[in-house]
Amino acid sequence: MASTTEVRVYPPDALPPKEAQLAWKIAEMATTPFAIDAEVDDMVANRIIDNAAVALAAINRAPVANARSQALAHPRAGGATVIGLPGDQMFECEWAAWANSAAVRELDFHDSFMAVEPGHPGDNIPPILAVAQQCGRTGRDLIRGIATAYEVQLSLAQAMALNTHRIDHVGHLAPSMTAGLGALLGLAPDIVYQAIGHALHVSTATRQCRKGTISSWKAVAPAHVGKCAIEAIDRAMRGETSPSPIYEGDYGVIATLLDGPEACYRVTLTDRGAPRRAILDTYTKEHSAGYHGQPIIDLAFKMRTRVDDLSKIESVDIFTKRFTHEVMGSGSNDPQKYDPDASRETLDHSAMYIFAVALEDGAWHHELSYDWDRRHRPETVALWRKIKTHEDPEWNRRYDDEPDPLKKAQGARVEITFADGSKLVDEQAVANSHPLGAVPFGRAEYVEKFRALVSGIASDFETARFLEAATGLGSLDSGGVMGLNPVADALVLERAARDQRGIF
Repeated sequence: MASTTEVRVYPPDALPPKEAQLAWKIAEMATTPFAIDAEVDDMVANRIIDNAAVALAAINRAPVANARSQALAHPRAGGATVIGLPGDQMFECEWAAWANSAAVRELDFHDSFMAVEPGHPGDNIPPILAVAQQCGRTGRDLIRGIATAYEVQLSLAQAMALNTHRIDHVGHLAPSMTAGLGALLGLAPDIVYQAIGHALHVSTATRQCRKGTISSWKAVAPAHVGKCAIEAIDRAMRGETSPSPIYEGDYGVIATLLDGPEACYRVTLTDRGAPRRAILDTYTKEHSAGYHGQPIIDLAFKMRTRVDDLSKIESVDIFTKRFTHEVMGSGSNDPQKYDPDASRETLDHSAMYIFAVALEDGAWHHELSYDWDRRHRPETVALWRKIKTHEDPEWNRRYDDEPDPLKKAQGARVEITFADGSKLVDEQAVANSHPLGAVPFGRAEYVEKFRALVSGIASDFETARFLEAATGLGSLDSGGVMGLNPVADALVLERAARDQRGIF
């Protein structure tokens, strides 16, 4: 129940008709009604719970508080809610999406997908939820929008690599978010087609945001795309047009940013009206770190039980796939990944740092594992600088050549060499929380993660209220959808009132 389209660049005098373009095919699929099955219903609810958990855990971190303060400057009666704030406070949906997306993304702790292009499909949820609230949509409408967005992002991620061209993975969010918004609102294909052209045109950014000293922009990169997607949909609903063909044009995305004029991509999209189950191929994180590091943390936990004295370690070599080596490993050539003074965003993308701390502590915490004193321990720094990653052809093969996204080997083989020349060697293909892992996440694990992360932030009453709303997602009316952002009623929020430091 899927069809494959060849997507290539065409000269100006031979452009394909609109109906043959990838953006149109995405729009047409997105706006065709489809049946929602129970597994998808449950998984959408799981991801709403997961997003809310990690967002509340980050609620007073500076990038989140500042994004919230920007939203506070844009109140709107009958608008959308902001995570952490009381439900009777409402804001323009694009600014609520901005604040909520920043909160969800800040700790690098929600869901992921790995293909030729990695990404975090849960980033689609905040803008779609914000528009659902402002436009009075139901829980079923919300599920249709979110399931559609996941479908589109995963289709693109399996066909078009952005990272090889140093383009950030949020580039695939522009079409997926606009498609999801179109499905949510029941729009016509031409509106979504035009919005995809607009959103993709202004949202394709370089990967410098994940290189060197990683800044707080990482948290708001998807928030920026979500804001653009909402504005693009609004503009297209008013009858305005956008750059096209956005993929196939001789100055379009493929020709200028990706594989160039001679390229041909094969993009497989779910057939119109067919069930949209791509969300079931994605997975969340048990640990607050880049997804490439999830199995490395779990492997460190397992190996530490066989190390009597960490001071006797001479070297640690991590053999892994190219993505891990270049994005999180020593293959990035970023000295900041070995620097205890680096930003938290940099350290959660350092395979060397997270392996060292996980090996020493046997535990991982979204705050304590990155604490200033923790990262500056002399013994930690010494161990950390003994660790290197290596691109390994076998791990590349186990990742690149496996067509099933869930069966891709995402982990590593680790060789610990001791001062006496002896070695400890072990490997792990996927994280424990992965669907094929030792302890795959189900509803109970999502709820447990939520309760653990919001302890001391949301009251027991608010926790129970939110979980009841989220788990009953499919039956919610528009009023119930308004309750899908939990309130931080057991914690004093920073930037809970409009401030005067900026323009707004």
